[in-house]
Amino acid sequence: MKIGCPKEIKPQEFRVGLTPHAAREAVAHGHEVLVETGAGTGSGFADADYEAAGARIVGTAEEVFAEAGMIVKVKEPQAVERKRLREGQLLFTYLHLAPDPEQTRDLLASGVTAIAYETVTDDRGGLPLLAPMSEVAGRLAPQVGAWTLQKANGGRGVLLGGVPGVGPAKVVVIGGGVVGTHAGRIAAGMGADVTVLDRSLPRLRHLDDVFGRAFKSVYASAGNTAELVAEADLVIGAVLIPGAAAPKLVSRAQLSTMKPGAAIVDVAIDQGGCFETSHATTHQDPIYEVDGILHYCVANMPGAVARTSTIALGNATMPFLLALADKGWRRACEEDPHLLAGLNTHAGHLTYAAVGIALGIDVLSPRLALKQ
Repeated sequence: MKIGCPKEIKPQEFRVGLTPHAAREAVAHGHEVLVETGAGTGSGFADADYEAAGARIVGTAEEVFAEAGMIVKVKEPQAVERKRLREGQLLFTYLHLAPDPEQTRDLLASGVTAIAYETVTDDRGGLPLLAPMSEVAGRLAPQVGAWTLQKANGGRGVLLGGVPGVGPAKVVVIGGGVVGTHAGRIAAGMGADVTVLDRSLPRLRHLDDVFGRAFKSVYASAGNTAELVAEADLVIGAVLIPGAAAPKLVSRAQLSTMKPGAAIVDVAIDQGGCFETSHATTHQDPIYEVDGILHYCVANMPGAVARTSTIALGNATMPFLLALADKGWRRACEEDPHLLAGLNTHAGHLTYAAVGIALGIDVLSPRLALKQ
């Protein structure tokens, strides 16, 4: 199979879909690898690194899309990239379709077979291709939140960890999954007064067992959430429903109860955000203000630490990448139901139920898609 890796073109996206190590593995399996020139520069990988791995460097993205049977990326294809996709081609990347009807429409029109990193599952109920970026985003969230709180950025001027004689900032993390766990851990490590909210009692027990008194854990009832958000200096949204639009857990009306200059970091923005007032921003212009509350809603947060993120993502995607290339997507998905769970579109059909519900589109069963 010809595997193609174009350069990411989303603003300030420095990650790359294929590392030189992954390229070497694919070549060793008998596949041809095409990489757009400069694709790895933002992550610290030169064209020469890919050539040493056996890949072929091509001059333009158009060549990559035209030649490759399988396209490997990081972020969802942008509008110009979606026009280059075709039926019979395999796309393997993050998609986040539920809040993005335009992208969904274009992918269906192209007929491409698209497998989304964020909906591939594992036998423990996890999301193995989302987890590495959730870990990165969770660890970044307190860092960017602390920066947002600085007075020069319009924030309250509160230091997350405080100093002797001055108390620490109050940080509330909504969601105790992968993002929330890492956010709570880092915020507590920075010295903040941290509370993590979740609706799963087993998850809250797990957090208590693992982290003890490093941070507090509270059941995420509407009342508890409202009270804690009102007291917070920083609120981190870390809620995920796999493949579906994120639930809106903090309303605009609740902003009026927050302290002026408090900050929100919405890590769920890829799935539409979990605050009513959230809309996606970029690393170039990451913050906006609504009713005196600062919002940090960058849709590709891990792109800020591109080398770490690319290597972590590459480690996770490589086995699936090789399975798809070695066996073809049909056989690979027939043999691995967790990979089949990643199938979002095929031959003009939507194949992921949560996206269909979110966008009001009829869905074809992934098992039926295998037979088409």
